Amino acid sequence: MADLPEQIVTRPEELIAACGHLGQHRRFGFDTEFVGEETYHPRLCLVQVATDDRLYLIDPLSVGPLDIFWNLIVDPANLVIVHAGREEIRLCKLWTGRVPGNLFDLQIAAGLVGLAYPLGHGTLVNQVLGGYVAKGETLTEWRDRPLSPKQIRYAFDDVRHLLALWQRLSEQLTELGRVEWAREEFSRLAVIATPVGASDERWRKLRGVGSLDRRGLAIVRELNRWRDEAAEQTNRPVRSIVRDDLLIEIARRSPSREGDLRVIRGLPRRFVGSILEVVKSAQAIPLEECPAVFEREQDPPQAAILASALSAVLGHVCAQVRLAPNLVANNQDIKLLVRTHLQNGQVPVESPLAVGWRSRSVLPELMAFLEGRNSLRVADAMSAAPFSLTPVKPGDNHPPEG
Repeated sequence: MADLPEQIVTRPEELIAACGHLGQHRRFGFDTEFVGEETYHPRLCLVQVATDDRLYLIDPLSVGPLDIFWNLIVDPANLVIVHAGREEIRLCKLWTGRVPGNLFDLQIAAGLVGLAYPLGHGTLVNQVLGGYVAKGETLTEWRDRPLSPKQIRYAFDDVRHLLALWQRLSEQLTELGRVEWAREEFSRLAVIATPVGASDERWRKLRGVGSLDRRGLAIVRELNRWRDEAAEQTNRPVRSIVRDDLLIEIARRSPSREGDLRVIRGLPRRFVGSILEVVKSAQAIPLEECPAVFEREQDPPQAAILASALSAVLGHVCAQVRLAPNLVANNQDIKLLVRTHLQNGQVPVESPLAVGWRSRSVLPELMAFLEGRNSLRVADAMSAAPFSLTPVKPGDNHPPEG
């Protein structure tokens, strides 16, 4: 693909022609460059697209509205190939209210055929195609014009190999019978990338929230909601409105007048009135309607040992069937599985292991070990899958007497 024609699209008529070309191909690679540190919504600075016979850089700063392009992205008739496409999904949802209609994420596909997860773009190109992609403009200033030759080369290279990667990984998915698995994962990615009401529970992760009572939690929840709305309305980063630690401090103090807020160092004075109104509304919530205090899980000593052993089982199973363990489950998923097994033996419904291909192809192996129906031993220390999972015979799992 190194010799494909390259075009920088800067005028509306060029965008129309480029989208006409994309619509004819019905399959194209897609990437973006954006700047998001200084605003609530990221500023889209460049769109890169690749077909089998052409590469495009679309300049949203000069080309005008991109509606015609976004319509192609959300059209299920078009296969949109991305690498680690969470941000591309978010941008699509921001501008259209919809997610891509037919997405293929190369990073996920790589994990489903046994490569590591997550793999960077350059590493993926090297491992699958044997090529090399220079990375040097990741933190470049994409808002400046004109773009430098290095920026242009970097941007074209980001999509140059996407279709070739798609071809190779698609073939491997088909060989392994995992095309449906991939579709399931791509749909899951779209949901994770664009959660509904994300800010409603994000406050639970603020540092220090565990020290608050139910009333304090209600204050933090309402303040976080107000802060998110204020940031969106002014298109500013959330933490530039009020810092996280100050939300906790306000909730701890539960102020009743503006003077109680003015003594808090670092709190923007222009927001004092609005903050006090939010606090008072939270103070008026009936206590039984305030958020519950989540007791910190106190795992028994054996939980950590079991989680470590179960992680080893997961790694072994994935090595046997060519899967990336980190794509199947993370450490928190394993810990949650162990914790709930120790408590009531039920697989937690919120765990990704409880649904889809994971529940059918991986979870049974994990539960057979966790429930003592399979034992683990080292069979070949030099093998990529060094263990052996062996069914336990009746009576074998009883501790020795004496």
